[in-house]
Amino acid sequence: MQKSSFSLIKAMLVYCVMLLMAQPSAMAAFNVPSGQYELEETHGYITVSYSHLGFSSPQVGFNKFSVDLTADAEKPENSQVRVVVDAASVDSRVAEFDEHLNGEDYFATEQYPEITFVSTRIKETGDDTFDVYGNLTIKGVTKAATLSTKINKAANHPMLKVPAIGISATTRVKRSEFGLGKGVPFVSDFVDIIIEVELMQAQQ
Repeated sequence: MQKSSFSLIKAMLVYCVMLLMAQPSAMAAFNVPSGQYELEETHGYITVSYSHLGFSSPQVGFNKFSVDLTADAEKPENSQVRVVVDAASVDSRVAEFDEHLNGEDYFATEQYPEITFVSTRIKETGDDTFDVYGNLTIKGVTKAATLSTKINKAANHPMLKVPAIGISATTRVKRSEFGLGKGVPFVSDFVDIIIEVELMQAQQ
């Protein structure tokens, strides 16, 4: 009886291991198809946060940008992402500061109208988390950057009735490396970039 029970438990454990090994990757588990996904513009935010004299951490955003994801549902690490930001859409909610940010001391938007991030490699770090490695270009300078990324939800959108993916991503960069060092060290050199987006399957 004891031997029979042990054999049954062993068989159940083997079966469970086989089930776990057969589980598809994170995106596939959420039942969204592979293909092109693009930003749903009413639910997209890119914000930059920094320390101002140690007194506060202002939040500066961008009002115009695109996010394009080529999703591989079976192998998410083969997916690709491209982010293009209209640098002149920078919004601090202070008009005088916005003018300064558009000028030569900062983004020089007349000469460098776009900020871009293009992925080069994606590494799965958990059930729904990934490190997205890529090239970040600001003010004509390109540096490697890594987005710590979480898939919040990937499923059919209940209202728009199309496959959708919700993503949160963050990275920290040293702004002086991009020719944006005005005010260092009084204003922090390292800044946090926060991305919150909802992407919808592109319609043919």
